Amino acid sequence: MSYNRFASVYDALMQDAPYDEWTALLQAEAPRGRVLDIGCGTGELAIRFSQAGYDVTGVDLSDEMLSIAREKADIQNLNIPLFQQDMRELDGIGRFQTAVIFCDSLNYLETEEDVKKTFQSVYKHLEDDGLFLFDVHSVYKISHVFQSQTFADARDDISFIWNAFPGEKQNSIEHELTFFVQLENGLYERFDELHHQRTFSPELYGKWLVEAGFTIEAITADFTEHPPSETSERIFLKAKKSS
Repeated sequence: MSYNRFASVYDALMQDAPYDEWTALLQAEAPRGRVLDIGCGTGELAIRFSQAGYDVTGVDLSDEMLSIAREKADIQNLNIPLFQQDMRELDGIGRFQTAVIFCDSLNYLETEEDVKKTFQSVYKHLEDDGLFLFDVHSVYKISHVFQSQTFADARDDISFIWNAFPGEKQNSIEHELTFFVQLENGLYERFDELHHQRTFSPELYGKWLVEAGFTIEAITADFTEHPPSETSERIFLKAKKSS
């Protein structure tokens, strides 16, 4: 999947994302220290973490996303090291007290093996007793909230149509996005994106975490302290690196 054009419209698409809630979650779970923001995208969370007093490093697969994140950090006069890396193969970035993969970035991994590789990669880059926090779409959300739905938004500078279709793999979804972006001459340019996401049950994520060497601290849902229910939409896992 190419992020060349998507990076330029990502923030518009995500303007209602619960960034403050993710930040509050980190503050509630982890002491200030070195934090690795995996799948940092355009830096919205990394900047908030840094402003909250954390020593943040960000990694993302997309150099286009990272370019936007660097520009934002420079504007805020924040020192946030940013690296183009695959979460499955993190390398040479040091060790951290906390690692996070928020905003359902883990759902872009479509195979069991890729999720396992990511957990092993994160484990290697955490200090002993370090925390790993991440969230994923629930099976319910993939199967009932997204399936065969259309979402749309129309603004003066950018509009989009977002269609969601069942994916080929179990508990997967295909997001077909069409954007209309206003150019300097007042005309609009159209471009299309196709994104694939897949999720697994909390039990499987927990099993793979333990296999990677983690201890499960908590499995909760929807920014609460409650365990997931049948209709929970966002699942949160908190794990600790076993020393």
